[in-house]
Amino acid sequence: MIQRISNPITELSPNANVQSKPKISPGEAQAKFASALKNAINNVNEVQAISDEKTEAMAKGDITDLHDVMIASQKSSIALEATVQVQSKAVEAYKEMMSMQV
Repeated sequence: MIQRISNPITELSPNANVQSKPKISPGEAQAKFASALKNAINNVNEVQAISDEKTEAMAKGDITDLHDVMIASQKSSIALEATVQVQSKAVEAYKEMMSMQV
């Protein structure tokens, strides 16, 4: 009876089935984080460029599909708003960490 109870407990312990993850240096972590942020900003820039191109083409009369232009415009707007919100939260978290006493 005791053996059956202790077995699930050891299975739930934090070190029970943890696969060893490769350790990375703080510099590598920083580089990965910076790369992820740069890729996200580049993606937002691409979405905005596509929206600008479609809007300009519609103004010239090259595109007659208003729905396509409006969808591109909304994608661009949402992507920019999400980026601004993430930036705001990151600055807020940074300020909170800097105000912590060690």
